[in-house]
Amino acid sequence: MPIELDGDTIVIGRRSLSTLRQTLTEDLGEQGAVRLQEAGHAGGVELYGFFVRWLTATAGITDPGTIDAATLGVTLSDFFRALGWGTVNVERVGQNTLAIDAADWAEADPGARAPFPSCFFSAGLLGEFIGRLANRTIAVLEVECRSTSHERCRFLLASPETLDGVYQAISEGRDYATALSG
Repeated sequence: MPIELDGDTIVIGRRSLSTLRQTLTEDLGEQGAVRLQEAGHAGGVELYGFFVRWLTATAGITDPGTIDAATLGVTLSDFFRALGWGTVNVERVGQNTLAIDAADWAEADPGARAPFPSCFFSAGLLGEFIGRLANRTIAVLEVECRSTSHERCRFLLASPETLDGVYQAISEGRDYATALSG
């Protein structure tokens, strides 16, 4: 089914998003990342509304909260692929964490050779979007990124407390998977 944009939705290309990220992080450093994440949160509000309309048009579902957990990953992958963000795989990791993986995520720039995961806009976007879908506050931590030469982007989604622990473990040199399993 084709995507129908409304008056509040625009499309920008991957190159534009990559240039915006590069410029803001070069000019503002860490504050550039913060600003991109804030913009992503704002975009997540609109993206969720768009998802509701898309879901109604494609599947006849008017309440995203009724999507069966077994089909959620496929539904989200279809949605993000249709918008050009990439093909996602959704899986549970640990007891309270969801991972969204994409080998072709739009914000990633494989040629960037970034020192750390840098899909900042996407982290905000996914946090707001999935938070609205789950009807609770969701934090996002990107732990693998194609911009850092990983084969995929991997976003962990969980409560802020859970991801604070994962971030702490990573900052101490431990692997995120170990932090989630322990």
